[in-house]
This record gives sequence, structure tokens and C-alpha cells, in this order.
Amino acid sequence: MKHEIIINAKGHKGTFERLTQEFSAINLFEAKDRAAALKEAAPRVRALASTGHARVDAALMDALPKLEIIANFGVGVDQIDLDAAKRRGIIVTNTAGALNDCVADHAMALVLNTLRKIPQTGVYLRAGLWASQGAYPLGTSIGGKTLGILGLGRIGEAIAKRAQAFGMTIRYHNRNKKAVPFAYDADAVTLAKNSDVLMVITPGGTDTDKLVNAAVLDALGPQGYLINVARGSVVDEPVVLHYLQEKKIAGAGLDVFEHEPKVPPEFFTLDNVVLTPHIASGTHETRTAMGDLQIENLHLHFAGKPVKTPVV
Repeated sequence: MKHEIIINAKGHKGTFERLTQEFSAINLFEAKDRAAALKEAAPRVRALASTGHARVDAALMDALPKLEIIANFGVGVDQIDLDAAKRRGIIVTNTAGALNDCVADHAMALVLNTLRKIPQTGVYLRAGLWASQGAYPLGTSIGGKTLGILGLGRIGEAIAKRAQAFGMTIRYHNRNKKAVPFAYDADAVTLAKNSDVLMVITPGGTDTDKLVNAAVLDALGPQGYLINVARGSVVDEPVVLHYLQEKKIAGAGLDVFEHEPKVPPEFFTLDNVVLTPHIASGTHETRTAMGDLQIENLHLHFAGKPVKTPVV
């Protein structure tokens, strides 16, 4: 007999198909009457399969008094009320580890594309401007630059490994120092001051909200570059836009935004920013691995075994 779960949002197609095949799934996002669906499932459902963009708050947990595990598709759990889960003894898992390399690859792609302006050069070529106006203006070299990593977790370390291969020097800031061979800065402002490129790869949530603000960008300066593959909430988006418009920083590569999928259209007119639509983990291989891990955590829990990637 299949274990019953609730799915609160439709995410990766292959993972959704597996969830509905391997479990008896209640698709909450399809329910015409959400409250009625929750009430009907409440006496039985012990597990919730969530996605990184779907909110899981205390009210949802209260509506499911038998809930034992929230298995999240994604490493970020800022949309889950972790304190509420902890108080109720609910296990929360994520897909940490499954996307490290893919996100690190995209982070370095943003560094390359932002400093060398690769998307802009493609537009220049396609418009016939190479032939009519000559060579595209010079870009900025990566080798020899200092990459400041704001959030040296597992993904941050994967980024550092790649950046070193490009000849970059690594600095970092975390709340606590780590046993790594990189220079440590005590705060984000100091890190930005000591960096040519500031890489943001911290978790989202209230603790990091608007961590990258005007003071940090002032420290980064007009020759510095900002790369964000964390969460849109970690940077003060209107301030970043203003600093790009006024050339108070040299450029930015942004994969995440504050109100996704809505992006301020003012960004689209700038030639010193590279934009991607939150695709750092967006490969077939990585999304499949993330789904495999989410489903494995559910199966382990139902088998009475420890989950693989607990958050709380």
C-alpha cells in the first residue's frame, strides 16, 4: 500500500511524476477548496513534498496535525517556517549536495559573462556592428582578480575551487571562520572592500535580508562587480539597480530577484548587467538528482530510517 503525501506545488516534471507514482499523492495546488482538502487529509497525511518557492507556514502545519516530515525540493528552505516545524517535531529536509556543482558552474559563468560582457558582444555581432563599427570595446580579465565569497558553504567552496582554476584569489565572510586556506573578512563591507568581484551565495531568510546594501556596494566601488546566485532578498534590489545605472559599481550578474518572476524592467536597458531567470541549478541532470534526493528522504522516513539531508 502506498504511503499518502501532500504535494503543495507542481515543480520539476520528472519528480512530480515519480511522486505521484510512488506515493498516494494529494495535489493541494489543484484543489478547488484548499481548506476542505486539508481537512479531509488531516487524519492521515504524515508527509508533505514541497518546492523551494512554495510557502509552508505554521497554519499549514496546524492543518496537518499528523505531519512528520516536510521534504523540500531545493536547498533553500526560507519559505518554510523552520521554528514552527521544530516546535512541532516535524523533520525538514532539503536537497543539499545535489546541486552544488551545477550552481557553482553557473556562478562562474556569470562571472565570465559579466566581466567579459559575452552576451553584449553577441548582440553587437548579430546587429552587424562588428563590420560597421569595428571591434567591440575591451572587457575585463578574470585572472588575478580577487573573488570575495559571501557565504562559504558547500556551494561557496565549489565556486572557490573553480575560481582558483581561473587564477582568482579567494576571500570570504561567514558568521564563523572555517578551516580553509582563504583570507577571512569579519563583515560583508570589509569583504567587498577587499574584493574585485563579490559573490553572494548565502541562504535567504530574515538573517540575511538586504545584507548587500549601499554600504557594501560603496565598499565594492566603481571597479567592482556583484554576482548573486543566492536569493533576491539578500541584496537591496533598488539600490543595486541605482548603483548600476549610475556606474557606482562596474557591473552585476544576477540569477535571482526579489519578486520572482517579476524583474524591474529598468534592468533590461542596462549594458553592465547580465540577467538569468533563476536557472543556476537548471539542468536536466541536477533537477533529476534533486528529485531523487527528495523522494529518497520520504522513503527513508516512511521506512523508519534517518533521513539523508535533515535541516531540522
